[in-house]
Amino acid sequence: MPLPLVCFEGFELNTERQRHGETGLVGYRAFVGFPKKLEFELALALGPVLLLLFSWRIFCKKGYMNIQGKAYHTIWMKAGDAAVVQIIDQRHLPHKFVIEDLHSMDEVAVAIKEMHVRGAPLIGVTAAFGMYFAALEGQRAADPKAYVRAAADKLKATRPTAVNLAWAVDQQLAELEQTEVLQLANRYLENAERFKSESIERCKRIGEYGLPLIEAIFQQTQKPVNILTHCNAGWIACIDHGTATAPIYAAHNTGIPVHVWVDETRPRNQGARITAFELKEHGVPHTVITDNAGGHIMQHGLVDLVIVGTDRTTAAGDVCNKIGTYLKALAAYDNGVPFYVGAPSSSIDFSLKDGLTEIPIELRGEEEVTHIQGELNGEIQRVRLTPTGSRAANYAFDVTPARLVTGLITERGICAASSEGINGLFKEHVNS
Repeated sequence: MPLPLVCFEGFELNTERQRHGETGLVGYRAFVGFPKKLEFELALALGPVLLLLFSWRIFCKKGYMNIQGKAYHTIWMKAGDAAVVQIIDQRHLPHKFVIEDLHSMDEVAVAIKEMHVRGAPLIGVTAAFGMYFAALEGQRAADPKAYVRAAADKLKATRPTAVNLAWAVDQQLAELEQTEVLQLANRYLENAERFKSESIERCKRIGEYGLPLIEAIFQQTQKPVNILTHCNAGWIACIDHGTATAPIYAAHNTGIPVHVWVDETRPRNQGARITAFELKEHGVPHTVITDNAGGHIMQHGLVDLVIVGTDRTTAAGDVCNKIGTYLKALAAYDNGVPFYVGAPSSSIDFSLKDGLTEIPIELRGEEEVTHIQGELNGEIQRVRLTPTGSRAANYAFDVTPARLVTGLITERGICAASSEGINGLFKEHVNS
């Protein structure tokens, strides 16, 4: 038996992580070219040095995505300043990496509405921090609790489709009547940090449950696994790991060769701008394609698996996600390509049954369609695409019927996109 191939790409004591409230060593990537069940047996046979390397590989799989070799989350409290929340401003990616300071509930609302932050899990956590600011500001209001309720309404109105936002705000509101005004901000901050930690854990587990899907394809083909994804359901849309990308990162970190087809995702090009950016930073092979190319490459056998995210999934398994997802599901169904959804429970709306009639679809501004942003000579510039005077419709999401979804990858396992499948994993929501 040949010795295992150990691939190690560096480590460092990361001061950025300490600044973001975390400590410890960060592994960029380390993997071993053997099935996981053999690793520790081989390590014991080959000595303590390899055992250390194998242990490091397991540590590396804990997450923390990198930008230029430094580990980041997408949102965090500024060190030493309880009045500032910091975010990665996604509007400037991939050409500039900008950290933005948020100082008030209004600034949080603007950041969500204008997509400084985006992605259902992330906007939920961001809204929870917005409620923290509202509680601080409410201490100076004539009626503090009325101020907080008004702030909650304002935050929930920023993006109507993603269920995570309303869920996070409502969770904070539930504390309002039973918490003293002067203690409310502390309570809301504790909740926001807890929501953040829970979101990271959900995404990590989605990666763990989705990994065997990719492993099985690789075991069968012994070729790189080609995965298509739409929009950005990566770690930048969450806090860490991502939803759709979590199994991809888990496979890549384990040493399974993967290649990702990245839909550009018009009109804001979150795939071309953000998914490609984070895959590149993590060293995952990928190719950006036009939105309309997905069906073609499926017809020619170039896609093994589709994994997308979700902004709201009904209790019956209908999936609302970025506009264009439905067309990918149709193409996958027609070509026999498995179509999976990375669906944390925070994105499942257990109160809804019919996604097509019950989920509100956000209609965004025409300028996102009529104009496009890019880099020219080192400067980010915006240009018009359409004739002046031509109208544009900008539906931000569509609904994929459950019948087109192979399965939902949740933090509790993979289930069918059906009431029975979802209820089997989330029994506490039966009859809710």
